[in-house]
Amino acid sequence: MLFNSISFGIFITGVFLLYYLVPHRYRWIFLLAASYVFYMNLHIGYGILLFAATVLTYVLARRLEKAASTRQKKRCLIDGIVPLVLILLFYKLGSPGVNQLNSLIDAGRLSLQPITMRILLPAGVSFYFFQSMGYLIDVYRGKIPAEKHFGYYALFVSFFPQLLAGPIGRADSLLPQYKKERPFCYSQVTYGLKLMAWGYFKKLVIADVFALTVDRLYDNVHSYVGLAFIIVTIMFAIEIYCDFSGYSDIAIGCAKLFDIDLMTNFKSPYFSFSIREFWSRWHISLSTWFRDYIYIPLGGNRVKKWRHCLNLLITFLVSGFWHGSSLTYLAWGGLHGLLQILETLLFPRRKAKETASSDNATRRTVRKHWWQLPVTFLLICFTWIFFRANTFADAAWVISRLFWDASRPLNYLQTAIVCLELSPAAAIGMTLSVLLLGIYDYAALKCDVIETFSRQKGYIRYPVYVLLLVAIALFAPKGVATEFIYFQF
Repeated sequence: MLFNSISFGIFITGVFLLYYLVPHRYRWIFLLAASYVFYMNLHIGYGILLFAATVLTYVLARRLEKAASTRQKKRCLIDGIVPLVLILLFYKLGSPGVNQLNSLIDAGRLSLQPITMRILLPAGVSFYFFQSMGYLIDVYRGKIPAEKHFGYYALFVSFFPQLLAGPIGRADSLLPQYKKERPFCYSQVTYGLKLMAWGYFKKLVIADVFALTVDRLYDNVHSYVGLAFIIVTIMFAIEIYCDFSGYSDIAIGCAKLFDIDLMTNFKSPYFSFSIREFWSRWHISLSTWFRDYIYIPLGGNRVKKWRHCLNLLITFLVSGFWHGSSLTYLAWGGLHGLLQILETLLFPRRKAKETASSDNATRRTVRKHWWQLPVTFLLICFTWIFFRANTFADAAWVISRLFWDASRPLNYLQTAIVCLELSPAAAIGMTLSVLLLGIYDYAALKCDVIETFSRQKGYIRYPVYVLLLVAIALFAPKGVATEFIYFQF
């Protein structure tokens, strides 16, 4: 059941209407049941893996908390982490072969007896596995107590708005919210609906429409050259941002319908002045997960400089592998690691004078220059080539042809126009949608755009709401009606 489907619209409407009719003490049961219905609608087998992971980490967290020695605690932690990691490795390393087998099964060329079935690659598995592992590690560190109520913990792992692609939640934030009695809150509900509408706009009007051109060129790279690759790579940067942040907006807005606050996952990432800042604004729930559970345990920046650089590289290589085992993803992660290492060596953070504050902490400042913004964006776009290319050879081809015939500017531009095959109306529509996105993200640097806009006069607000909905209705059919990109991870 995809967020951009009619079935989800019916599902979320029914769940929302019934939720506030259910007494508070039974609401966790209702949301838990709804979450499993949502997930098992994709495939009934998905629910079995979800339930198994939930039981495993719940039981081991309880045992870990009761363990008498550090050795026993570590054994419980390992017993919980290793099976989940091995399953993830199986899916990451085996997914290409599994996809080929599924193609043969679908074509009727291969039958798995006694019952013909497809080999499952569960959607969202790495997201709720990471959430479960984070919970187990937090219990081990003594940051949170082990949850005694199995039902609340099961809801924490499976809450349907965030199940398929995050944001990856933390137990200390979410578990208390599931237990607290929450009466109907009009402001939360309307805020959630507006955020969902903005998420749908980004997904359907921008991401899916851009995907038509991006997929055509990147799925047949040897037919194109030159400026077209630069333009289409920038288009992919916008597509993947709108696709994933759109999903996050829908998920966060959906949770607000039930007065549940999920973690903010994106904060205007393309307005970053460095790669380091980009990762503090992009996929925040995952980047902070890697920071807290991989980078810091490796020593973080509290070690010698060479070791700090190695820690950065390892963390980003793991991040690349999390996205997939192919060389393209490893190159993408490695490039981000190397870029952060270069920033660390060339532009070290300098300590400023201590200033009076609540905790008297020493603040670190980084001088920002206007040129850093476009340079950072272009570097990020360059790394996206590896992320989007189907193979490493395709990525190499794209890079080698970026400036083909650039010595003749007019031909360089004309070739791009021919390759992109965009009508003037389509180009204008894309430009306007990106302009609106840029205005929203720039404003979001200083305020909560939805909350601020909601305080405007009705004659200003309502026409904008109507135009937003009309744009979704009119332009969505021009998209490709795809799954969200991050479902594959």
